[in-house]
Amino acid sequence: MRKENRPYTPDEVAELLKISKHTVYELIKRGELAAFRVGNKMRIEPQDLEAYKRQTKVSALSSSTSYSTIESRNAIGPGYPSPALRLAGSHDFLIEHITRFMNSTNPSLLLHSSYIGSLEGLMMLYRGATDIAAIHLIDPATKEYNLPFIHRLFIHEPITVMRLAARTQGFIVAKNNPKNISTWEDLQREDVTFVNRQKGSGTRFLLDAHLAERKIHPQSIKGYEHEEWSHFDTAARVARGSADVALGIEAAARKLDLSFIPVATEYFDLVIRWTDENKAALTRFCQMVRSAAFKTSLKQLEGYDVEELGNIIYETKNILN
Repeated sequence: MRKENRPYTPDEVAELLKISKHTVYELIKRGELAAFRVGNKMRIEPQDLEAYKRQTKVSALSSSTSYSTIESRNAIGPGYPSPALRLAGSHDFLIEHITRFMNSTNPSLLLHSSYIGSLEGLMMLYRGATDIAAIHLIDPATKEYNLPFIHRLFIHEPITVMRLAARTQGFIVAKNNPKNISTWEDLQREDVTFVNRQKGSGTRFLLDAHLAERKIHPQSIKGYEHEEWSHFDTAARVARGSADVALGIEAAARKLDLSFIPVATEYFDLVIRWTDENKAALTRFCQMVRSAAFKTSLKQLEGYDVEELGNIIYETKNILN
């Protein structure tokens, strides 16, 4: 007998919704159905499946087909008393913390997060399929984070870019670094196996930018083609001994008692796209991020510099009145 609160597998969700497993994976990829990974397996929390079902009901009730699905989700109407915000983008323990904090302290406003990578999160925001994108994308030409991509994509849309944190990226290695890995060139060694992040992730952008700068060919790195979808997944591979090194954040190394060699400091930002439908909910979200209670809750997180938390680093002039 299935335990009531156990997460669903994609097969179980497909059976419940009477759709194919492929469609379930597409819903997850597009950020319409929240999911998380356990190793290489996807799992869906029961409350996230219920949230998806409520969202599709709201979409069906909408009388206008010109609005995107996410705009329909944010409408408050019959059968859907609470607004919901969608966040898509990079996986980060800070984003996990924001989601838990928001949903536990603001029960009348739900936040659903999908970890699909910085680039895909930003593209979903551009297409109007999410409200917030969580990104850390380095521009190889300027070495600047996030804003070069935002300037290219968002010309007329009303957006706000809010600084979340600075964080350290580095090599995650076994305890005490037994293979003495310390440089990008060490990734090419025959005795070193690497584990990568998926294409479109900010960490993958950072890796490829440094490899290109040093003229290191990806094919010279054993394990470059093996991709994982979160910092925890890559760190877990190192902890299990199936990889010697991953590029990831300090917080992931600390969670698994691994050693960490810093190589770069990066900026993690939230890109917020405003609509008439989500303005009230997003205003509450921004207030929460800047609240004293939220900042106090961050003291338990290691590996982040939140000195600039909540600062607006860019905003278009046509923000809704």
